[in-house]
Amino acid sequence: MNRDDADLTRRSYLKRMGAAAVASAGLSAQSQSNWPSKPIRWIVPFAPGGTSSIVARSIAAEITKQMGVTIVIDNKGGGGGVPAMLELLHAPADGHTIVMSHIGLMAVNPLIYPDSGYDVNKDFVPVTLLNRIPSLFVVHKDVPVKDIKSFVEYVKARPGKLNYASAGNASAGHLANEALKQRTGMFITHIPYRGTGPALTDVLAGRVELFSAGTPALLPHIRSGAVRCLGVGSAKRISALPDVPCISETYPGFETEQWYGVHVRAGTPPEIIARLQQECAKALRSAEVIAKHDAESATAGGGSPQEYAAFIAKEQARWRDVVIKAGIRAG
Repeated sequence: MNRDDADLTRRSYLKRMGAAAVASAGLSAQSQSNWPSKPIRWIVPFAPGGTSSIVARSIAAEITKQMGVTIVIDNKGGGGGVPAMLELLHAPADGHTIVMSHIGLMAVNPLIYPDSGYDVNKDFVPVTLLNRIPSLFVVHKDVPVKDIKSFVEYVKARPGKLNYASAGNASAGHLANEALKQRTGMFITHIPYRGTGPALTDVLAGRVELFSAGTPALLPHIRSGAVRCLGVGSAKRISALPDVPCISETYPGFETEQWYGVHVRAGTPPEIIARLQQECAKALRSAEVIAKHDAESATAGGGSPQEYAAFIAKEQARWRDVVIKAGIRAG
């Protein structure tokens, strides 16, 4: 082949490749402009009845109004959230399957499930932080204590006899109570459940003494008198419970909160991620969600994927020592 023929062949090849790229881009743009083309499945890695489900349903209701698309909440509890993440990993990267991400999935599981089959920082992509919710520490109404200091003394006087419930291994409540144990030096046994709902059932029945969860799940029971709130994990007192002190007022520097966001599978088109982030941010600005957040002393998110990624990185570093010192294991 002479030089002219080689040049002609090369130009022909590049022309074909260019045409293919344009066609591919056109198809990609078309698929993105059609999103969502079917109901969106929102995987929530806990049993129904907990804070994660409450948050998901309130946001989903607003997005449904905004976009006219059905959002199906799929509660998939158990396994520390690993089965939920595997569901997303095996779903198409087209934005029609999303997951409710939180402290356990993003900050704890990488440490305790090294063989989970995925890497949270590589196989999934953050969309946005939805909100941050104060952690509350409550006891059954018959436990004879009024504040966190008297409860710690009560526990220390009964070593090995009292229990705390959590929504599951590596849940926000599990971390909160282990952090409290480390800060106070008390010993209390962890009883993991398959979600906030089942754990709360046993707390309300008096079968477990201590429980930590977010304001959406606990405020109704605090107001009814079924449980007593000993303290809040936020840095400042909250408007929903102005007379309840922060744990940090007794144990300076102690702070813990729950947070929830949205992740999708890696490979999801950036345009779809951007649209989903925008719809979540819009939902968070709705009158209904603002009122709900105000009532629960929650702080709304809605920022960019990059901001959420930076937030998660800080949380991963922050909770690493707690997980290691507590000896939190998969189970």
